[in-house]
Amino acid sequence: MQTDENRATLLIVDDEPINISVLSDILRDKYRILAARSGEQALTRAQGDITPDLILLDIMMPEMDGYEVCRRLKQDPSTAEIPVIFVTAMTQELDESAAFDVGAIDYITKPVRPAIVLARVRAQLELQWHRRRLADDNRRLDEMVRERTAELYNTQQVTIHAMATLAETRDNETGNHIRRTQYYVKALAEALRDLGDYPELSDENIDLLYRSAPLHDIGKVGIPDAILLKPGKLDDAEFTIMKTHAELGGAAIDEAEKSLGNRENSFLRYARQIAHYHHEKWDGSGYPQGLKGEDIPLAGRLMALADVYDALISRRAYKEPFSHERAKALLLEGKGKHFDPAVVEAFEKIEDSFIDIAKRFSDED
Repeated sequence: MQTDENRATLLIVDDEPINISVLSDILRDKYRILAARSGEQALTRAQGDITPDLILLDIMMPEMDGYEVCRRLKQDPSTAEIPVIFVTAMTQELDESAAFDVGAIDYITKPVRPAIVLARVRAQLELQWHRRRLADDNRRLDEMVRERTAELYNTQQVTIHAMATLAETRDNETGNHIRRTQYYVKALAEALRDLGDYPELSDENIDLLYRSAPLHDIGKVGIPDAILLKPGKLDDAEFTIMKTHAELGGAAIDEAEKSLGNRENSFLRYARQIAHYHHEKWDGSGYPQGLKGEDIPLAGRLMALADVYDALISRRAYKEPFSHERAKALLLEGKGKHFDPAVVEAFEKIEDSFIDIAKRFSDED
């Protein structure tokens, strides 16, 4: 047996009490009934504590006709989804186009026949139930997608962080070097996007570049301690071994990517490119492959400038830190030789940001 709590609620709107009574008698055994005798009253009832599941709306009413009532219902987000069935006398001329234009979904003619009224109301309520069910399913699906996306993002973050932590334990450079270069790369990418046509530099990809930058020297885990931790400058033979860290890093990340399937779109693609190519030079004189110009992936070209700038301004066992102005002069000297000219232009545009990042993550702090 149905109770008031689980019955659908119908709002019957008509300026004639007899018409409300007729429809109520037909429907009250199956539905909970609300009534309104004017357009204004109908709008108030529709927005009340009990939201009707369906409205049976007379067209010909004084002051505000059914068309206007329906129009206002559909303009209000709180009532826009309530289905409206017009009720009109057979002697009245029904403008079907106007009725559907203002948002009605059906109409019933007077004098009403109980079987028709019950069938039309039941059909529209069933459609409404399915629409709500579909909307609920879509909301749940959207929430699941958001949760899975957040979970995937966090997994990526943890993976990159774990790999970066591993690299940091084997590197004789400071953790602040990693943080500085990470922010340099992000600032450069955003500035480069403003300077030209770089569709690759979407917000999502710039974030991925930022997260991947700490892995630029992960290949150093494969360099012997005697070379990696040597306090002085490396000799030629030692430097030849040290240079293999770029290829080692790229290969290690490439192996990790193979288990992910879609290698070109994996979340580690920029980490691989940065690790492998950040010592390549624009003129082809870099390593490990001697790539030239735009054959060097953009991620590697960005990291190249960020890494060299930070090495210049940082203290090393074999050198004192350079000033920003001296480092800048060397970067400009390397424009078109060591560095992508466009990346150097981006650096010039935001050099104050580099200064701020260097101060914020200084080794002294």
